[in-house]
Parts: sequence; C-alpha cells; structure tokens
Amino acid sequence: MFTGIVRARGRVAEQAGGRLAVESPELAPSLEVGGSIAVNGVCLTVTATHAGVFRADMVAETLRRTNLGSLRAGDEVNLEPPLTLAQGLDGHLVLGHVDATARVVAAGPDLRVELPPDLRPYVAEKGSIAIDGISLTVSVVDDEAGTFQVALIPHTLKATIAGMYSPGTLVNLEVDVMARYVGRVLECR
Repeated sequence: MFTGIVRARGRVAEQAGGRLAVESPELAPSLEVGGSIAVNGVCLTVTATHAGVFRADMVAETLRRTNLGSLRAGDEVNLEPPLTLAQGLDGHLVLGHVDATARVVAAGPDLRVELPPDLRPYVAEKGSIAIDGISLTVSVVDDEAGTFQVALIPHTLKATIAGMYSPGTLVNLEVDVMARYVGRVLECR
C-alpha cells in the first residue's frame, strides 16, 4: 500500500521483455528483494538491487494496463516505497493497482486528463485520484468533454514527472479505492 506521495524520481536504465531496471541512488539501497516499490504508481516487486539500481519484473497485465511497457532507457519515473505503520498517512490510500491509462489533454498547473468512460463513476470533484502514482485532488470533472482536471502546485511539478507532461503524454490512473469499493457494493445490490 502507498500514499501517492512520490519520494523520488528515478531514471529507467533498461526495459525489455517484461524486465525493468531503474536507477535510483536515493531509494535503491533501502529496497529489499521481495519488497514493493511503486513505479509511476504501479506496485512492483523488487527482484534485485545493485549499485543504485533496482530491478523488477512486469507481467503481461502490467504491460497491457499501464504505461510501463512504453518506457525507454533514460525516461524518468515517479518512485514511492511502500507505506509503513510508523509513518503518517499523507496523500490518500493508493494500492498501486492501476485502473487505466489516459492521455494528458492540457499540461501545467491546471492539468487536464482524459477520463475513460468506465472510470467516470469513481471520479468526483474534490475526490482523490492518483496520476502516475501522485496523490491529487480532482478540481473539475467535465463529463461532456470526457476529462477531469487537477491543480498542481510548484513543488509537485518540480518533484515529480508531472512537470514534464505535455499534451498526449500517456499517464497511469488509479481511482480512489474507497470509491471503487462503494461502486462495487452498489453494483451488487
């Protein structure tokens, strides 16, 4: 489990055949083989660490449902180690189970992103959403345009990869876990 508070940015060293290697001198030394790490909001299991680089395997579902399969060497990614019981809960509860990818419509402080139709019931103004693992508050939902908007503060633009977004950038979306479960309960009634 994660909070959506990105702790570091890493640089992809390699991505091929379902294997990902990420340079992160800041986080890699503290990671344990078998432990979790969120990469662009995707929960992965660390399979090796060495000299400031960690490795993880990605299954077909991860490659199909997220933007990790399109990463290339040199690309920057958001990183977050898992939540521990000793730390406070910043952000919101994020599982690292990406629901869909979507394209950025407008970049910058007022980030606007496509809202896939199947996620619309779970995205509400003033609700939480994770974009590439970043915990954000939805400021606008435009059902007619099929988009939603979040406001990015200067720190977020600097500390995460959100500052590098441009129209057309493919991002990972994870809706609020509480909204997902409430929706499921109502669906089953």
